[in-house]
Amino acid sequence: MTTSNPTRDVRALALFATLQATFSDVHPFCDQIIQAGTDAIDKGKPGAAGRRACARHVGSYSAGQLAAAAAVTRALGYRVPPAALLTGTAINAITHYVIDRRTPLTAFLGSAWARRLRLVGNGKLDYLRHATVQRRDGVVDTSGPGTALMECDQALHRILGVLASAVITVLATRADGAR
Repeated sequence: MTTSNPTRDVRALALFATLQATFSDVHPFCDQIIQAGTDAIDKGKPGAAGRRACARHVGSYSAGQLAAAAAVTRALGYRVPPAALLTGTAINAITHYVIDRRTPLTAFLGSAWARRLRLVGNGKLDYLRHATVQRRDGVVDTSGPGTALMECDQALHRILGVLASAVITVLATRADGAR
């Protein structure tokens, strides 16, 4: 049985809430505005060019998320251990890269494994095919703004931000307890 430390518990909850709010609210800025237009277009393409575009995007996204988390927590008087922040940033970066490459995300959304665990509904691939946009005559976009794939992309990024916030909080509060 563990004993509770009310002061540490409140600090942990406050840190988690701060990180989660920061990651959630900074996410659209880092994911949409900081991202270079060419990287947004190319990051899901097959081959080395797509991988490079995605890596550039994830680099700028991660730098923005890390800078925001460090700035906000410091401004509020919490010194998060760098290893904790870097671990959370790595969670966001690695998963962001996989999701933004598109093929793994589509495969996940259509997998029998995901359906069995009820992580996604049976009709998710139908939804991906249904919710597309046509921006130019004869060109149907399946992955940009306004599409089901973009909505699923954003939902997964946000839930993984919760995971990153929780991991940072656990690591930071363990470090507090060791002092």
